Amino acid sequence: MLYNDLSGDTHLLGDAALELLLTLQHGPTTEAMLAAVLKAQFDIADDELAAETAALLQHMNHLYLIETLAC
Repeated sequence: MLYNDLSGDTHLLGDAALELLLTLQHGPTTEAMLAAVLKAQFDIADDELAAETAALLQHMNHLYLIETLAC
């Protein structure tokens, strides 16, 4: 479980989402680097990796847990 002190909401996130949040605590990174983190930690097929990463990031952005930065 994760408490968002900005919204006051509590979220139940899966292991992959939590891994991405832990990675992002170190600072901004690219979606490709986050996909590499997921590939290293979880058994995700190569053909599903980009879509899974994008879906997780979109979900966390929707919950206001992360913010997308322009390049």
